[in-house]
Amino acid sequence: MKYKKVLDACCGSRMFWFDNQDERTLFIDIREKCERIVDIGTHGTIGRKPIVVNPDLVADFRKMPFENETFYHIVFDPPHFYKGAGATGKIAFQYGLLKETWKDDLRKGFAECFRVLKPNGTLIFKWCESEIPLKEVLALTDNKPLYGHRSGKKAMTHWVAFIKSNVAL
Repeated sequence: MKYKKVLDACCGSRMFWFDNQDERTLFIDIREKCERIVDIGTHGTIGRKPIVVNPDLVADFRKMPFENETFYHIVFDPPHFYKGAGATGKIAFQYGLLKETWKDDLRKGFAECFRVLKPNGTLIFKWCESEIPLKEVLALTDNKPLYGHRSGKKAMTHWVAFIKSNVAL
């Protein structure tokens, strides 16, 4: 089976995409199509469009149904919360939730992303460290980050770039 060149390994509601229907990208998520209207009556929420999670393919980032070295570029933006403020409401719906097994789940997620990434391919990892520090998450992969960027003040979001070594599996 022929796949697209780019994979979003847990697409959620595709919030950061300039074109959330980009034809070069295969969008996967563990959740089937679902939508939720977030209208709590405040000025900023009245009349908002529903939040929609609608993957091209329902799949789990911990065990992806792809052959080795399938994609040139992967975006890995897993759920960031498992307790606290992020565990309920809009954030939980948009991004999903981690379980108590989050370390093992993210370790498997990194391994799967690198397994299906082509040699010299790039992986962009997004992480919000409001509950779990980035350092703890990066310790779950043996792959060395290339560079990164921090944004936000209260809940620090990190974008981290990796390149897969030129060694075939």
